[in-house]
Amino acid sequence: TGPFHALLCVGQFFPPEAAEGDSPPGDVADYLEGRAAVPIPTYFTGDYGPTAPRLLSKAAADARGFNPGGIEICPNLFWLRGSALFNLHGLSVAYLSGRKGLGGPGCYSQDDVDALRALAEEPGIVDLFLTNEWPAGVVDGADTSKVPPQVLDPQGYDPVVAELVAEIKPRYHIAGTKGIFYAREPYVNDSSPHVTRFIGLANVGNKEKQKFIHAISPTPASTMSSADIHARPPNATLSPYAAPAKSVHVEDTPKRPAESTDLQYWRYDVKRQRQGQTDGSLLCFKYTSSGSCPRGSKCNFRHDEEAREHCQRNVCFDFLNKGKCERGPECRFAHSLTEEAAARDAKPRSERRRVESSCWFCLSSPDVESHLVISIGDGYYCALAKGPLVPDHVLVIPVEHFPTTIAMPVEPEAELRRYKDSLGKYFEKRGKAAVYFEWVSQQSRHANLQVRIPLSYDLFHAFHFLLQWILIHRISL
Repeated sequence: TGPFHALLCVGQFFPPEAAEGDSPPGDVADYLEGRAAVPIPTYFTGDYGPTAPRLLSKAAADARGFNPGGIEICPNLFWLRGSALFNLHGLSVAYLSGRKGLGGPGCYSQDDVDALRALAEEPGIVDLFLTNEWPAGVVDGADTSKVPPQVLDPQGYDPVVAELVAEIKPRYHIAGTKGIFYAREPYVNDSSPHVTRFIGLANVGNKEKQKFIHAISPTPASTMSSADIHARPPNATLSPYAAPAKSVHVEDTPKRPAESTDLQYWRYDVKRQRQGQTDGSLLCFKYTSSGSCPRGSKCNFRHDEEAREHCQRNVCFDFLNKGKCERGPECRFAHSLTEEAAARDAKPRSERRRVESSCWFCLSSPDVESHLVISIGDGYYCALAKGPLVPDHVLVIPVEHFPTTIAMPVEPEAELRRYKDSLGKYFEKRGKAAVYFEWVSQQSRHANLQVRIPLSYDLFHAFHFLLQWILIHRISL
């Protein structure tokens, strides 16, 4: 019954649909705009949903450096972005924000996953592990006689989270995307003395009145006696992650391209550390970011004090390690080694924020015509044209502020193809085909793919032939 020190939220935090008008939807607006106060420190990981990009864009733009304890978007409300480990009232709390997906806003990245793998090597016990997705195989070895059928549904499980929880071995693992309450029997961890309790929470206000809030009062493992840590409840089972999952099957998770492995994964790859598969020329992420490394002289990566000092000034780790950064202008860290140059680096980001606030196509802009938005995905959204040339004139627009679709990262390409396929089926049912083209100019700095001039099939083929003829003969229009 309380009092409580903090509220931890997993699963989609923001309302699923935007309210009418330009104000943030639902009760969230009252807190973000100061009309109501968040009563206790509240932390959330579910930074996705149609309204999330707009509501979080300013906080993301203003955030600099590492924020393991969360980005405060209003008093007492903290966004746990990416992944990290932080201390909360003596408890060691790890989290993985976002959900599985093809990348982009609201999805966790490979860097987020690899950072947690590195944290698993740190000494000490993690008290709480927060994820949105449920781990694949969590019901293996459990008593399923009284388990709700939704828990046994193979959809909505994440094998990556299962791998992480098996490595981190937290005392409590709390997740929230399955929409059903499930408290699994405690299970014994391999090579660790303590047990783990998994708690899956239902959706807030669900019609089935499933439990969506669960109060716990854990004692920090750092203050517990050895006997208490080794205590095993009589209903404890073996770890469900000791062997490949059998009860729950999940769809295959796409593998990362081979070329990306050497670009990112070495930063946190604990397995390569163990096997000594590094040449010592790369910087140690742990030492550079925190000033210490539990491996000490046995670490296969380089401990550089000068790089550590630059990191404290918010210089990009990729820039320090490789001399370049794949994130380019979207990176929130400095790409210079001097304070003067780092200050100059910050100006384009400020300028970009001003551009986004006045951009018609940025969902975070107060000028966005939200009533024209049809669908919002992770990397793209679809909207009706403000001044349509013909009926059914729509646009497919990147959620992030990119000048052209060519400049977009590769991850959202699959989503763009799905949008095109869906629009193609829509026009096909009407006996038409659509012409896609992108309008690029110095005046329009946000990419927008025009889905314009739905044509009959005869006219479409004639248009296609004419376009080819123009290209062959190099006739300018």
